[in-house]
Amino acid sequence: MKRLLGVALGILTAIGGFVDIGDLVTNAVVGSRFGLSLAWVVVVGVVGICLFANMSGRVAAVSGRATFEVIRERLGARAGLANLAASFLINLMTVTAEVGGIALALQLAMGVQYELWIPLAIVAVWLVIWRVRFSIMENVTGLLGLCLVVFAVALALLGPQWGDLLKDALTPAVPSGESAGSYWYYAIALFGAAMTPYEVFFFSSGAVEERWGPKDIAQSRINVFIGFPLGGFLSLTIAVCAAVVLLPAGIEVVSLSQVALPVAQGGGQIALAVLIVGIIAATFGAALETTLSSGYTLAQYFGWPWGKFRRPAEAARFHLAMIVCLVVAGAVLATGVDPVLVTEYSVVFSAIALPLTYLPIMIVANDPGYMGERVNGRAVNVLATVFLVIILIASVAAIPLMIITGAGQ
Repeated sequence: MKRLLGVALGILTAIGGFVDIGDLVTNAVVGSRFGLSLAWVVVVGVVGICLFANMSGRVAAVSGRATFEVIRERLGARAGLANLAASFLINLMTVTAEVGGIALALQLAMGVQYELWIPLAIVAVWLVIWRVRFSIMENVTGLLGLCLVVFAVALALLGPQWGDLLKDALTPAVPSGESAGSYWYYAIALFGAAMTPYEVFFFSSGAVEERWGPKDIAQSRINVFIGFPLGGFLSLTIAVCAAVVLLPAGIEVVSLSQVALPVAQGGGQIALAVLIVGIIAATFGAALETTLSSGYTLAQYFGWPWGKFRRPAEAARFHLAMIVCLVVAGAVLATGVDPVLVTEYSVVFSAIALPLTYLPIMIVANDPGYMGERVNGRAVNVLATVFLVIILIASVAAIPLMIITGAGQ
């Protein structure tokens, strides 16, 4: 029972990675344009993130150190710097999007222009990071994010033709009216969103925050194999709801309010209220996760004291880095940039950075100097190698497809 109650870290990581503001809109866009013909990408992404997050959690539990610390030590400062540059830029873009996502969710709830909520969102994120214990943060935010299960409830109430949906998912094809380029562009975007690098950095750093040891490897597996599939399930329900309600009506999603339409139609005002709570919790959790990941990666690379288990005065540069990230995010949003668009670009760029993240994790997970007898098994290495090939293909194809399709238009 204690282990089952300990899945909050995995839930928070999964919701922050799969169901942030960009994924809420991107999955709805995919459902409203492509039906369920891209559902297979989410499944592949879930398998991939489970595979590498499990490695990352095991490394943290056995070595007592976060993934980025070990990567820098094992591969050297130069390789670590390339990883840092790519992951930090993506983190910063995602922090910007998530702060804007909180503001958009509050606008949906209150009807007040979202720009007015941005300063409040920044202050709230910082106060939680500064004052709230890690365990409370992950439990409250992760569990409230489960309100997004209302997508599944609304879907059941809508009473779709399940056979047609299953056929659409199992026989993927480019729909008429859509180009193959756009199809594969969104496939890479969904894959990048599922395997965003900050997820493993946050997960492994959270394991250190929770002081996991070798005896907690089973706990790590429970977090991974419950939390991440749950995040994938929630993202699929968003796409299915859009495919059932928006696709037949010819409505292409361009705003957060349109994402909520299927829930309102299926479950009414109560379901809509629950959804808004879930969206606020998910975007707030993602903002916490990406802000902390930005601080984690910088502090771990440069060897600064870090972690919420330390008082802010004992990890001053770690906390200062996060303040700067939040200020930069607010400044970018003040220019009027669309936070949803920022996130959609960030998930595509994350696909480019994936090889720099996951190859080093695999190398460290096979190093007996760090792992002792708990190195990867043969089957895990074979599957990880297959995924590294997929990751490399997605990384190479991302920018050309973005240019050719005009970012999926």
